[in-house]
Amino acid sequence: MEQRLAAFRAARRAGPAKPLGEAAAAPATEQAQAEETKLRRESAEAPTIASPPPWWAHYFLINVTFLKFLLWLVLLGLFVELEFGLPYFVLSMFYWIYVGTRSPSERKNGERSAYSVFNPGCEAIQGTLTAEQFERELQYRPLADR
Repeated sequence: MEQRLAAFRAARRAGPAKPLGEAAAAPATEQAQAEETKLRRESAEAPTIASPPPWWAHYFLINVTFLKFLLWLVLLGLFVELEFGLPYFVLSMFYWIYVGTRSPSERKNGERSAYSVFNPGCEAIQGTLTAEQFERELQYRPLADR
């Protein structure tokens, strides 16, 4: 098979194109075989350059949230087939709500929480309605701290 391929390539380099049957029937010369061996060695030594995947493939494969969503869809299909689709859906929504409310990475260092009990010294943020302020407003007293 390789001899026929070498003969075809040599015939193609040599000149006008011959029909495939004639090139395959022609015997391979030693020079053509040596040339083919040399080309094969050079191509084996050359580094292989792989084309990068498209931008969207790279984005979706590194996006963990997208992969989790795909897994959730596959599992939803499985549980629908097992006739447990609704309980799976409801329990998974509770799970996503729980995970969604527990993201401490969004808070920067030194940033205060909206809930004063989580701040150092229970310090309230600006604009928070305190019990003292509420009492003053109910009694129509002017604001003392402003």
